[in-house]
Amino acid sequence: MTRSASRSSSRTKPEPLAREQHVNIDDAEAPFPQPARRGLHRGLSARQVQMIAIGGTIGTGLFLGTGKSLAQGGPASMLICYGIVGFIVYVTLLLLGEMATQYPVAGSFNAYAIRFFSPSYGFALSWNYWFNDAVSVASDLTAAQLVLQFWTPSYPWLVSLLFWVFLVSLNSFNVKAYGELEYWLSFLKVVTIVIFIILGILVNVGVNQSHTYIGAHNWHIPGAPFVGGFGGFANVFVTASFAYGGTESLGITAGETENPSKNMPKVVKILLFYILSILLIGLNVPWSYPNLSNKTTTTSPFTIVFTLAGSNVAGSFMNTVILTSVLSAGNHALFAGTRVLYGLSVVSPTPHAPRIFSRTTRAGVPLYALLATSSISVLCLGSSFIGSGKLWGWLQNIVGVSNQIAWLSIGLASWRFRKAWIRQGRSLDEMKFRASWTWPWGPYFVIITVISLILIQGWSSIFPTFSAVDFVSFYIEIPVMIVMGLGWVLLKNAFIDSTPVSGNADPPNETTSLIPRETETREARYKWKSDIVDIDTVDLYSDEYTDEPLDEVKDKPRGKRFSFFWKLYDIVA
Repeated sequence: MTRSASRSSSRTKPEPLAREQHVNIDDAEAPFPQPARRGLHRGLSARQVQMIAIGGTIGTGLFLGTGKSLAQGGPASMLICYGIVGFIVYVTLLLLGEMATQYPVAGSFNAYAIRFFSPSYGFALSWNYWFNDAVSVASDLTAAQLVLQFWTPSYPWLVSLLFWVFLVSLNSFNVKAYGELEYWLSFLKVVTIVIFIILGILVNVGVNQSHTYIGAHNWHIPGAPFVGGFGGFANVFVTASFAYGGTESLGITAGETENPSKNMPKVVKILLFYILSILLIGLNVPWSYPNLSNKTTTTSPFTIVFTLAGSNVAGSFMNTVILTSVLSAGNHALFAGTRVLYGLSVVSPTPHAPRIFSRTTRAGVPLYALLATSSISVLCLGSSFIGSGKLWGWLQNIVGVSNQIAWLSIGLASWRFRKAWIRQGRSLDEMKFRASWTWPWGPYFVIITVISLILIQGWSSIFPTFSAVDFVSFYIEIPVMIVMGLGWVLLKNAFIDSTPVSGNADPPNETTSLIPRETETREARYKWKSDIVDIDTVDLYSDEYTDEPLDEVKDKPRGKRFSFFWKLYDIVA
């Protein structure tokens, strides 16, 4: 990693673009839009970003999704697939870290796709990822129903409704409220994972209810270690992608982080928790465990391991922790989705969403964007008709594929960003953060591997028998992305970039065209224009972050909290 150096004297930094305009929702009489007065607030501190980075992706995908992965693919498929996807995510986060620390803007990788790759692709990606976050909230609320079935199957929808009200209320306050709750819930999850790893080792060597050594026994039972053949193996990829989802949304918080260039590079230290947990689950829990994953229910392998270690009391404790992680995951998705929709509404010069979503309260909360994002959560009520387990599986597929599209987009944006940086002659020493060992292969690796995952993971929906519903849940987002991208290009070429000018505005002279400008514009409407960003002319200076001494002062006293924990984590990770 290299730190920023002084700017080259031969280049002049252009003036930063004006900030987007915002409207005060509390001033009903104010004209729309108003001059910029309020926007998103940078209210996340260093300690919050550090803990959210570590614990933000430890959610339903790990606690519940591993049950589905183990039942459908077996312990070996689960370990291999989670390892492959984990490495892809690690490299992807490094690529995102380079851009997020250089340009910590609202919308993050969506904004980078628009800025460095293609505006039409970025438009489709942004709406796709907003829908991803909105569906993730519904998925987490459905997961809450599955967790509660450990105690009682009665009225599961009521708990989802109560959780929904709580999350919307919490996110209506300010970013500090989000950060503080997420900090403590993430801290609880991290502690629980550490306890689980220690406990899982003890259970495996014989400290369990039956006092027997388990070892690798569950890898040799009938059907293991690869369950379901290639179809089962491929199907685990989308579940793993769902589990790792949320890592890229940390880039979205860059626009509200107090010191992006020093805090964002720390978000990549999550792989160890996943791999150790997956390994211990595969060793201790048989893939054929009753009710591990079916149409009506899904049991968390973490709860099973805690039950094996002691009693139902231990299992209830773990289930309670999982319930809080569901709350944390829903909180994270709702926050991120709200900010994506806000980012769409403030795109300049042509907003990608209605301007109403850019209105913020005095606390800096985009309230209308919050309400629109949370409204999609009504999908979780469909569990009463479909079955919680089946509905959660479909939602998990949709979110998993959407996560993969996000990673692909980061790879594409990074590819063009790096080429533009070199082409325009900027020194690598000017970058706030640089993952030097991923140069130059990093973006190409992410693009190729993610496309491969998207194509092969739906194998089980086609072979041996075709399942229309499963196939749609795997691939519906691909045609939607294509249609939205092409639609934006056609709309922009036909209307936005072709405003007719009546006649010739200037007095005629020897250079005046014989064809009226209106006719020229009308013909230009139907001429296809390339939408790929030119790396020779793309602006690499606007929105660059400069380190602020005040941020460092704010971070110092908070860094003392749990200092032993952070030192221990830095050593391990």
